[in-house]
Amino acid sequence: MATVIICRRGVSRAATFSTVSRSGAKRTIPRRKPEEDGNPQVTDTKAEVTLRLQNPVEYRIFCNPSAYMATKTISYQNAAGSNTDGDERPSASKFSSIVTKQVQNTYSITWHPSLSTKNTTLHLEFSKPFSTQASPKQPVKPKPNRDEMPDVEVKAYNTKMDNRAFQKERPEYSSLCYDFTPVEPLPLNERDLILYSIRTLKSELVPGTIVEYFCKLSCLPVEQHAPLKSHIQFTMLCHYSVKKIQMFSTLELITILKALVRLTVESNHVMMSAYEREFCHRAWTMSLEQLLLVADFWRCLGCDVPCYLSIFFSYMSMHWRSLTLPQLVQLMYIIGEHRKAPPDLMKKLENLVLVNLDSFTLEEVGTVCLGAFKACHCFSEQVVREIGDKVSPRLEDIGNFALVSVLKMFRYSHVDHTDFMKQLAVMVPPRIPRLGTQGVMHVSFFCGALRYLNKRILDAVASAVPSRVMYCRCKDVAKFLWSFGTLNYEPPNAESFYGSLIEQVRRQLHESRKFPEHFLTCLVALAFTERYPYDLINYALSNEFVQLTNETKFDVKKELFTLDGSIEIECPDYKGNRLTPQLRQEATEAQFRFAEQKIYIKPEVQEALAVLEDILGGPEYIKNHLILPHTRTNDLEVHLDQDRMPVPFNFKSSPTDKQVVKDEQKYIGKSHSDDLTNRLLNWKSSGSSSKIDDKTEVQTHGQKRARDERAPSPGDYFAFPDGVPLTDSLLKALTKSATSPEHPPSPSSLQPASMKLAIQIVSKNHYRYKTKQFLGIHTMKRRQLRRLGYVVVELHYWEWFHLLQETWEKKVNYLRHKVFDSIPPK
Repeated sequence: MATVIICRRGVSRAATFSTVSRSGAKRTIPRRKPEEDGNPQVTDTKAEVTLRLQNPVEYRIFCNPSAYMATKTISYQNAAGSNTDGDERPSASKFSSIVTKQVQNTYSITWHPSLSTKNTTLHLEFSKPFSTQASPKQPVKPKPNRDEMPDVEVKAYNTKMDNRAFQKERPEYSSLCYDFTPVEPLPLNERDLILYSIRTLKSELVPGTIVEYFCKLSCLPVEQHAPLKSHIQFTMLCHYSVKKIQMFSTLELITILKALVRLTVESNHVMMSAYEREFCHRAWTMSLEQLLLVADFWRCLGCDVPCYLSIFFSYMSMHWRSLTLPQLVQLMYIIGEHRKAPPDLMKKLENLVLVNLDSFTLEEVGTVCLGAFKACHCFSEQVVREIGDKVSPRLEDIGNFALVSVLKMFRYSHVDHTDFMKQLAVMVPPRIPRLGTQGVMHVSFFCGALRYLNKRILDAVASAVPSRVMYCRCKDVAKFLWSFGTLNYEPPNAESFYGSLIEQVRRQLHESRKFPEHFLTCLVALAFTERYPYDLINYALSNEFVQLTNETKFDVKKELFTLDGSIEIECPDYKGNRLTPQLRQEATEAQFRFAEQKIYIKPEVQEALAVLEDILGGPEYIKNHLILPHTRTNDLEVHLDQDRMPVPFNFKSSPTDKQVVKDEQKYIGKSHSDDLTNRLLNWKSSGSSSKIDDKTEVQTHGQKRARDERAPSPGDYFAFPDGVPLTDSLLKALTKSATSPEHPPSPSSLQPASMKLAIQIVSKNHYRYKTKQFLGIHTMKRRQLRRLGYVVVELHYWEWFHLLQETWEKKVNYLRHKVFDSIPPK
């Protein structure tokens, strides 16, 4: 007796299976002839299963899966139909159309009990990845509005630049990478013969036949790939290829992997892990070309193959000197696509890049730059400058994708190449209409990162953004706003430019949960330009969003703190959410700790502090701190009365002075003889003659202190038994009269200051590139200081940094003029 199962499934969205009884079937479905398999008939919306017993003994399954849906997105170009260097910009007025078609497949498989169970058993995991393709897909939904599109649909509107364009530059690449050239399609009747043969031979399939079948089946038309991968015979072919994997030669394995690439087999298919293991075992016996080719296949399949890459990089690190120019460029491409490589290998490859740079084509230069950038490897300044020398004269010939890749490396290395930037100002603005949205973003981001303000470039970017804003991801919006906000530039169409981007932020507010760092970047950049969308800020400072930021991998507390502090000063009418006092306190303390470690100790700051203390009369007249902690830079604060005389206000000792004060207090108030007082006064008088009188000696505050240590001082001739030296403050305490006050005057007893100065020690990086205009955050800081009543005094880097090598008298004269003479009259 034999059991026959006949299964028919309709086109219903969810298959419904009837219960199968072991008794005779109530309904009889005639067996289909083999020639009817290719033309199934769908007559019922439910699956029909009939069980019968008959001779001879065999098990036969007839299956008619529901139609397979295949979607294809067709992007229509704009009226101009421009397509340069693989860069296509879709029109804002046209949408992609979704074309659907149905592909039906019917197949039957016979299992004979006479065959070994070992041969007929198929592991379920092999067919599992294909089962999702065989199942009916959901009906195509109407296309949503652009502001409601999911990420996948939005990307259809972004430019798809060809990052493999360099592989067309030389014929040598054909042996190093997958060839996307279309092949002659396989006739469907030949496909059926192959599948029938697989069903017949099963475990008797030999390695050569398996390779041949994979190659032929991969030549099927693209629309036949999905039905094939869901076919049980193809699953069997995959199964036996894994089962006999060690019997294949290395070349045969590579051929099968190439066929899988053409068939776009899923990266999570279980056979991928088996093939990775086998290639790992054979890696040390493979050639450079074979290793690079297999690595490229893995990339085309989208497989994450960490074990293979580890061996691959080790092999390359040992044989890097043997790499030819095409192999070097292909390796840099692989490194970039997988976004990792050992640092020692990258250094070796950088040497090869420098040696071969003159021989690279412009597309290859872009590939090398992008590979290093994605692997977070920064080329040395020498390499980047030579790249600029090569690209600058031929900038009009470079493709859009390669150009953007070079911009990324310049941005990452912060190298300013004058000729390259001049050529950008000429060549890039006309290209903006032909650049994709992300390409335009990278152009503006390059300008912002290098502090490079070129109005031609930025005006071209600003004019293009409003019409493309629907194509922008939240990351793109953040980079556009940050670039313009950092450069503190208002384009001619500022209202439409900023307005369209702000509206896009509102439309993409749901993405802030996934990318809170981009959302906050948008708001902080808008604050630079004094734009505060209250509804977005209210959400950003809500407890819900603040708690959300704690779960991200980026620390955005500084951005929250900057936004909250700016709102407090510049938006008195704002009534929305604010950060909690505890969070503000934590952020303030973090900024002060950073300032103590990185800012206060800078030579230009220490020197200015020492000179001002000398001019004003002591440390109580000046304070080195962060007046506005949320702006992240320090100030030297000075108070003057209405007669422009300094007013003491800093009665807190610095941390370095605390120990000295503590030691001095042990002797303050002790009885002392007149003889001791006279001796101390005489020694003080003789010690004071060691003041620096040499007006021509070049010295900094550190050198002055060293000279004071070499000159005679009271401490050199007199010290207390426990080693505490004699200081000016201790001398004053010991010699003060009985009627002198025990404590300095309290701040409340002093005349209130009529003028508060915020002295800024300005770095070169606070300005736009080669200009004297401040960047956005520093403009915002000065705006807020003035609103709080401070008079901002600038110590420009081109003035003060030069004086650091001058005499003490010149420094005193300069700062005295800045503090007392440069203040505008009231």
